[in-house]
Amino acid sequence: MQALRQLATMKISSIKQQVKRQDRYSIYVDEKYAFSLSESELLNLGLKIGQEFSKEELEELKQTAVLDKAYDRALNLIARRLRSEWEIREYLKRKDYTPALIDTIVNKLSIRGYVDDAKFAEAWVRNRRLLKPTARRRLVQELRAKRVPNEIIDQVLVADETDELQVLRVLVEKKKSRYPDKLKFMQYLARQGYNYDDIKAVLEELKNH
Repeated sequence: MQALRQLATMKISSIKQQVKRQDRYSIYVDEKYAFSLSESELLNLGLKIGQEFSKEELEELKQTAVLDKAYDRALNLIARRLRSEWEIREYLKRKDYTPALIDTIVNKLSIRGYVDDAKFAEAWVRNRRLLKPTARRRLVQELRAKRVPNEIIDQVLVADETDELQVLRVLVEKKKSRYPDKLKFMQYLARQGYNYDDIKAVLEELKNH
């Protein structure tokens, strides 16, 4: 029976910290690379050298490793800048993860507060306001392109107290020297998301000063 058990089990032969990703570890089973895990998941599973597994148990660990790597990739993406839920799903889809696994990752990120379309939209509006004069209509278009739900967009923009006309005035002052032709200037401002009445009013103000 002991001989049969030895044939049926596999053993972790080594656990090596990766050179390029020192927060991840390569797990070797019977001297062959089997899978990798993040440091946190390695500690969570409590794996150690000499630990034995059946073939079925090893397959379960490999599935856990796939989930762990997908989650790690999503976290690295978010670390570069906040993402909408749709952006995270599209990124994982491009990595060929299954819909079920993507759902699991997004749910895990949501529970931990890493994916939240309301927070994403608030940060997007705040950053765009800081970087350049941006029309409310343009912000709506950008957030819709990120598949943020309309109710969240409305909620965030209602809370945004930015004076739209003042933003337009800043843009007009900044760009007026580049557009001596009034019609072309108005067309440019319209492309930035401002409506005709506001553009006309601000240009009239400029003309009268």
